[in-house]
Amino acid sequence: MTPLRIGHGYDVHRLTQGRKLILGGVEIPYERGLLGHSDADVLTHAVMDALTGAARLGDIGQLFPDTDPTYEGASSLGLLAQVGRLLAEAGYAVVNIDATLIAQAPKVGPYKQQMSQNLARALGISAEQVNVKATTEERLGFTGDGSGMAAHAVVLVERIK
Repeated sequence: MTPLRIGHGYDVHRLTQGRKLILGGVEIPYERGLLGHSDADVLTHAVMDALTGAARLGDIGQLFPDTDPTYEGASSLGLLAQVGRLLAEAGYAVVNIDATLIAQAPKVGPYKQQMSQNLARALGISAEQVNVKATTEERLGFTGDGSGMAAHAVVLVERIK
């Protein structure tokens, strides 16, 4: 069996009033934020699910259920760090992460480098191993009409033990 494994993650959250918008661990000025049990960081959630999938560790709903008050308002970067520890315990190391945020607004270009650095820091890897992109859906669907945001992530991990 090859020591390399690929994982894909996808997450979506509704935009709502009265919440901060946190993406890749960066608080972005915007009139609405994402609704969720934790900080609802859709980008970080997609990365976590990709990593847990690649290492066959289940998914974030199993690891951090929204029925557990422990995770209410939790920092997704903190949860990502926990996923990184589980990955290492299972004998895997991150080779690279490629993540895409899908949102009509706000524009996140100025924040992408910080998002990459935050994700990398939480996992104890180099920012050179993390790529964050963003796109709109040309005003189509729930992301295009501004009612929510989505993210995809693809990761490559390597078995090291």
